[in-house]
Amino acid sequence: MVSFGGWNMPVEYSGIALEHNAVRTRAGLFDVSHMGEFIVSGPQALDLIQHVTCNDASRLVDGQAQYSALPTEDGTVVDDLLVYRESASRYLLVVNASNIESDLEWIQSHNTFTASVENISSATGLLALQGPLAREILQVLVDLPLDPIATFHFVRGHLSGVDVMISRTGYTGEDGFELYFAAPNSEQLWNSILSAGKRHGLLPAGLGARNTLRLEAGLLLHGNDIDRTTTLLEAGLGWIVKSGKGRFIGSEALAREKADGPKRKLIGLEMLGPEIAREHYPIRIDEQEVGHVTSGSPSITLKKNIGLAYVPVDLAAVGETCDVMIRKRACKAQIVSTPFYKRSIG
Repeated sequence: MVSFGGWNMPVEYSGIALEHNAVRTRAGLFDVSHMGEFIVSGPQALDLIQHVTCNDASRLVDGQAQYSALPTEDGTVVDDLLVYRESASRYLLVVNASNIESDLEWIQSHNTFTASVENISSATGLLALQGPLAREILQVLVDLPLDPIATFHFVRGHLSGVDVMISRTGYTGEDGFELYFAAPNSEQLWNSILSAGKRHGLLPAGLGARNTLRLEAGLLLHGNDIDRTTTLLEAGLGWIVKSGKGRFIGSEALAREKADGPKRKLIGLEMLGPEIAREHYPIRIDEQEVGHVTSGSPSITLKKNIGLAYVPVDLAAVGETCDVMIRKRACKAQIVSTPFYKRSIG
């Protein structure tokens, strides 16, 4: 157990590699109740969300979600988040645990609209069932068909008699579901899902596997890969910056950066030797320090050591090599495309 975002969180239950492989081949169950949840409601709920986030929430229909971010005026990242549309006047925002209070303050400080923001984080439980057998395991417990739920869509239903919001989302690169419900039901639902999944090889999974899985899938971690020192365009998140929706916080800065071109780029690294790239390790090219590793770990699926790092755009070509400085020793790495791992569909 470790302290994480003000919570005591399990790093592993049976072992990071075992849990990682369970998610890739069968299923894993994560308790992610530490995440933050806000309800934004009122006649101008959408207007507030459009102002503080970079994606275009007006494209959402009831029962649909999108990945987005809260930009600063400079185009850097306050936080990344999910936006769920429950109705035209009610949205659920899901934010990172360590940013709950600061995100709430940020949104409230820019709330000049007829909209309210309610922090329901402490009242909300959240479990993530991820992996190729997630649907089969969950189906026996819920009162509605899961197949019709498309990726980044959600429905309301009952799981073992408990009201739940069932979302086809996740942070592992696999198919799966995230389940939102009243926090007092957490233990009951955790035990119900583990019991139903036992014959399928379902394992409880902790922060360690969550990190190795998300890194393989090229999913970014706030505080490591994105923060108030990195712009959305540098991080490769230009696809969630919808300038066509009109002005929002940071839109002018991001438009200028897009016109001029970002100066840095977040790249994928594959170590060419047995060394492991860890966060903060310097990156050198031609004897010059040009950046640092933001995330790194062994890829349990691919049997390689991988990482992410920011380097100048003109040094970021796939196939080029660089040195990761590990305890003052230059260790060779190759720049590769991301995601490192992509699940096969079909």
